[in-house]
Amino acid sequence: MKQLAGVAVISAALGASGANAQVPAAEWEQFKAQFAEMSERVKVLEIENQQLREANRRTIKVEDLAATNAEVDTLKQQATDSSWTDRISLKGDYRFRYEDIDQEGRDSRDRYRIRARPALVAKVTDTVKVGFGLATGSDDPVSSNQTLGGGSDSKDINLDLAYATWSGLPGATITAGKYVNPYYQVQKSQLLFDSDFRPEGIALNWANEMFFAHTSFNFIESDSNASNSDNYGVWVAQVGTIFSPFEGAKLKLSAGYADIPTKGEEAIYDGDFFGNTFVVVDGVEVYEYDYKLITASIDLGLKVFDLPLNIYADYVENREVNDLDTGYLAGIKLGSAKKKGEWQVSYEYEKLDANATLGVVTNSDFAGGGTDGKGSTVSAKYAIDDRWYVGSTYFFDSKRGFELGDDADYKRFQLDTGFKY
Repeated sequence: MKQLAGVAVISAALGASGANAQVPAAEWEQFKAQFAEMSERVKVLEIENQQLREANRRTIKVEDLAATNAEVDTLKQQATDSSWTDRISLKGDYRFRYEDIDQEGRDSRDRYRIRARPALVAKVTDTVKVGFGLATGSDDPVSSNQTLGGGSDSKDINLDLAYATWSGLPGATITAGKYVNPYYQVQKSQLLFDSDFRPEGIALNWANEMFFAHTSFNFIESDSNASNSDNYGVWVAQVGTIFSPFEGAKLKLSAGYADIPTKGEEAIYDGDFFGNTFVVVDGVEVYEYDYKLITASIDLGLKVFDLPLNIYADYVENREVNDLDTGYLAGIKLGSAKKKGEWQVSYEYEKLDANATLGVVTNSDFAGGGTDGKGSTVSAKYAIDDRWYVGSTYFFDSKRGFELGDDADYKRFQLDTGFKY
């Protein structure tokens, strides 16, 4: 349109300069009127054209916005559909073990065992997590091992974890249900609690950079039909600190107390007192003592040839008895097999009197399990990958029942490979 108007203007200019003298005045006036009319029509067409362009532009914007909204809705739906994967995680471990046991007075035995413990953890809110886990093995409270054999029959699976954890306070968590034992155990010492033991109750934990604390109330028996259910709650408390006494060293100290009222109660599991003393009352075997325990541990971490070196000790004493009432473990560990290519070796000596602690929940491997044992343990571990390791443990120069039993020599060798995920 602008080109047409330009042609008209040029033509008019030429007419005005060159042809004006030859055209009669009447015709010239008619020509100028026609030109003015044409100019008005050009202006109208230009306005209509501009309006058309604006309308097209608005249509494109609306169509683009509709497409964008549709894409946003799709993304929202995809996020909703996949959000459970962000809230739920799977973790666990698997271990394959060869084991050889040689106890004086009994036939030696060797066996192959597996342990598998898968668990789901769901993030319910920003401060609440819920966990659910299964484990191989029997209902043994301190073992998830399953011995292979039996004609390849189906193996047992049991509830290993079922808990909820709230972390709404700074540095603190509250956990209720059946959970991984939060009690601090120096260098994974099993003097008090076997590593497979899962407490059942409620626990409060708090920690900052220098201090930590733990308290819990756990059930041995909570059924009102129990013979003395009021006595079957276990109170545990523990405090500790971590600091550097000098450059290149880290010292970790802890002290604790546990109240386990078992006096007059029947055996907690499998009719066995696991080294603890018992008496017969009205023809029934029952625990002779309660277990009011004081505990302490120390762990000094150093660096030797760029390798971590830990010197540590763990101690327990039962204040309810005057004899056979103490236990201790002392050890040294060089290295730390946490990442690919790393390794570690360790040595420990342990002596656990018959009534030093509750036998049913202590280390199930050392000296055949339970209390009333002493001896040495040497172990080694190598990380093939970040989540795959091989290792071995040898219990030697050990005695089982050295105070109240038959004082039998005891040896045990374990060869493991395991995976974490």
